[in-house]
Amino acid sequence: MTPSAPLRVEGVTAGYRGVPVLREVTFEVGEARVLGLVGPNGAGKSTLLDVVCGSLRPTAGRVWLFGRDVTRLPVHRRARLGLGRTFQRLEPFSSLSIADNLLVAAELSGGGLSRSTGQPGRREDELSSSTGRRADDPATVVRDLLRRFGLVDFAGQPLAAVPTGIARIVEIARALAAGARVLLLDEPSSGMSEQQVEEFAGTVRALRAGGLAIVLVEHDPGLIEAVSDDVLELGVSRAVGSRPAPSTSG
Repeated sequence: MTPSAPLRVEGVTAGYRGVPVLREVTFEVGEARVLGLVGPNGAGKSTLLDVVCGSLRPTAGRVWLFGRDVTRLPVHRRARLGLGRTFQRLEPFSSLSIADNLLVAAELSGGGLSRSTGQPGRREDELSSSTGRRADDPATVVRDLLRRFGLVDFAGQPLAAVPTGIARIVEIARALAAGARVLLLDEPSSGMSEQQVEEFAGTVRALRAGGLAIVLVEHDPGLIEAVSDDVLELGVSRAVGSRPAPSTSG
């Protein structure tokens, strides 16, 4: 295990009403890596994401973000450290336009992208102290994300009026607007056409290339195989292919 990995889970056991769903689950996700999380319905995939994001407290084990023990931190504190999540059921504000969905997230976080890199950033105070850069203003973040994800033509439309595939992309863009550097994707291809799934695979690869650590819960084996560096089947971990971790220097 790497102490400074963006996401590290050690020996997590968790369940509901005293009935364990997860037993001693351990894994880590490095920078610019994708972990595919697979298993049958009821195996505890979404439960594991609940533990990581803080909506469910484990009965044993620990969760670490960027070397910090966050096991007892609430959801909003983890989000401020750079953790983002999408859900099986679409969660953004459906009555707001796509642009306003992103603006709400960017305003709450103080801007989610670094001005100089255009990549997912840290909170403004962290950027100021560690790199001397300041986060972009929320309006600039929104414009950058709309262009980056091909959402410009949909920007003024209510989220409820766009296809499911577009809405899934908006969820990811909203997480980045809030400053996510670790991204939990819960069955993101649900409701997508085959072509949309192929396009989505390209989106995940681009996010990985941008340095994000990603956990992907997915029932589509083709998507898992296409984008994952490693696969975890609750209790069993195996490497996928021989894809090396990309260099993050310079």
